[in-house]
Amino acid sequence: MTTAVLPAGTPGPATPAADRTVIGENLSLPLFRTLSGVLAGHPYLKVVVDRAEDTWHLLDTEAHPFHVNYIATRILGISLETLDACLDAFNASVYMDPERRFLLGVLSLHTDEDAEGRERPFLVLETTEADTMHGALLDEFYTFARHRVDGRLPLLLKPANHGQEHELIAISDLRVPRILSHELFGNRTRTPLNPGEAVGRLRHFRTSEEYAAAAGTLGWSDIVAMPCLPDDVPRVAGFLNTAPITPLSHTNVLASGWGIPNAIVRDLDRIVERHGLDGRWIRYRVQDDEISLVPLADTPTLQAPLWHQQRIRLEQPLLEDVPAQSLHLLRRADQDRYGTKAANLGELHHVLAGRTADLTAYYGQPRPPRQDLYGHLAARLGIPDANAGELRRAAAAFAARTVSAPEGIALPFALQHRFLTSSPALQQGIGKLKMALELDAVDVLDPLCLHLQQLVRNTPLPDDVTRQITQALPPGLASGMRLVVRSSSNAEDLPGFSAAGVYDSVTTVHGAAELLDAVRQVWASLLSPRSVRLRHQAGISLDDTYMGVIIQRYAPAGLGGVLVTCDPTRRADFRNVYLNCSPGSPESVVDGTTLPLQYLYNTVEGGGRTVALGSCGEDLPDATRNRLADLALTGRLLQSHFGGADAADPLDIEWLMTDQGDFRLVQIRPYAL
Repeated sequence: MTTAVLPAGTPGPATPAADRTVIGENLSLPLFRTLSGVLAGHPYLKVVVDRAEDTWHLLDTEAHPFHVNYIATRILGISLETLDACLDAFNASVYMDPERRFLLGVLSLHTDEDAEGRERPFLVLETTEADTMHGALLDEFYTFARHRVDGRLPLLLKPANHGQEHELIAISDLRVPRILSHELFGNRTRTPLNPGEAVGRLRHFRTSEEYAAAAGTLGWSDIVAMPCLPDDVPRVAGFLNTAPITPLSHTNVLASGWGIPNAIVRDLDRIVERHGLDGRWIRYRVQDDEISLVPLADTPTLQAPLWHQQRIRLEQPLLEDVPAQSLHLLRRADQDRYGTKAANLGELHHVLAGRTADLTAYYGQPRPPRQDLYGHLAARLGIPDANAGELRRAAAAFAARTVSAPEGIALPFALQHRFLTSSPALQQGIGKLKMALELDAVDVLDPLCLHLQQLVRNTPLPDDVTRQITQALPPGLASGMRLVVRSSSNAEDLPGFSAAGVYDSVTTVHGAAELLDAVRQVWASLLSPRSVRLRHQAGISLDDTYMGVIIQRYAPAGLGGVLVTCDPTRRADFRNVYLNCSPGSPESVVDGTTLPLQYLYNTVEGGGRTVALGSCGEDLPDATRNRLADLALTGRLLQSHFGGADAADPLDIEWLMTDQGDFRLVQIRPYAL
């Protein structure tokens, strides 16, 4: 055996150049296979029902990749140039008009097992995610297809969004059999998480104990495979998970920031054993529709990856004596004094309170053939005829109405610097660590770091530092109520270095003594073996690295999670925001302790869909999902301000829904692509 390829699906036969589109014929399985392509690992076929002519068109996938192009050119005789000039209006006529002439959808082929364990094919009919078909149209669409599909093939309707799910409630599932997205895809054997390609040695671990025993031997050329990788995994060539995780887990955020492939392959244990892949050199590739592991015949000659040569330069930290400051008084420019996280939250306060920032810039970018998406944003905000000024004001008001920024106190780098320089023992330990890093003495790094962390946790704070921390707290925060203490370093959320999950936060703090201990714990996390190694690999100097601290009142949360203003598994998608959530705080989502509910929300045409139920077992109520749609749209609006030039950079936002039902943003930072 020389190769072992794990495709996400099996491609259909090669398609000849001739157009094989069929009009009016019944659909058999052989005809389906002749016309189909492959999408997300499953054979699929585009269909167009022409209600005026009482017929349907089964499109040759290779010849007609877009429904609307086919309808315009082949049925209505409209040129592509004319279509492009009025694309949004045309799309509205075929996807949103309740009296539309055409019903557009996709038939996809899936398999399950019958009672005897034999494979059984079935078809799934669905529309595009932006389609607003009401119940009667969904019923008509399904019935039309059912009468023309081989009766031996089960046919199920999959609602494409939450609106269609709601419409189907009034229709018997005996009349319109259905399957939800999370039921169809929730147990997929193979799921791409982060695209990429790597050549490396496969290191396969069946348990966390096996991994822990070998963790010290892992290097940059290894591809690590195990049920769920730990957050402190070293920088390697690729990740493979044999148990479910989400694209917003800390390890996938690391994979994204490091630019390495990551995927779920739930049958990997069997494949590794069958083909003897453990310890073999392989070529590992993850794409939207394919995951492949190809063993190499010879040991390759590898060059150190680019990140081994990269040198990330930090802005000079400003250590002058500045006070602890309320978050709402900070701006983004304060990141060199208070850290990136605190500065971004201060900027968020300014954006929401001032309502002067342009939150429409993302929608102003060209999306050919469209000049911009302003019309779509106006529709989402319920002001279809708004001018540019009205749209900006409405966007700012919508964001301010939907979310709030957390109140709190930010401690500057200067306090940590004063603490570190107050202790000769700390200065001596830091000097030894710097020398070890300069000599690349990796074998002594861990004990040096652990000793330094212990010193930081146990060294008394100078009186003036203690005073500044305790006196900065408003009476409410100082009265013994529960506090949360978070990190805010200048060595995180950087291009090429996300530091997701690297630094500590302490979420159960009561009283002054626990507060001071928590501050020292957060400071100590800057010197953990993992954080020191990762920064050293990225060329970040220990001399330039400082830790600010955020102190906030704990807010009980009924729901919490993370959203990113993109689809992490489909980078070209400019419509969707990907959102994870679970009961309680967002930490349970990002640290992987629970499998969250997962949603995609379309922030262009509108609508949302449930991707997976995670550990919850049941979906959220309609009212809550509608609120999450508002949150997703707000995330997209904030990308206009925080998303860099042309608002092109997606955001990673941690959020919670308080017991009163209000959304509070806990963190806002760039999402590494």
